[in-house]
Amino acid sequence: MVAQQQEQESDQARDSQRRRVAIAAFLGGLFAALAFFAFFPGLPHVIDWGAILASLAVGTLAQWGCRSWMKRTTTKKPEHM
Repeated sequence: MVAQQQEQESDQARDSQRRRVAIAAFLGGLFAALAFFAFFPGLPHVIDWGAILASLAVGTLAQWGCRSWMKRTTTKKPEHM
């Protein structure tokens, strides 16, 4: 009974950590893409709707990649007896 409760708490903590990391990855990708469009030499230094949509797409891609990477690393974890 106690082992099940500890396992549930561990799963909840892991899910919470995954959620925080995924949000950070999304925001990092979003701001990195916006900074690219705003400051890269040669581009018009204006943020338009295309740049905003592209930044949202980059943020979503970063979040997906982060979740995929975290899921892959947790499934490879060896079982403890």
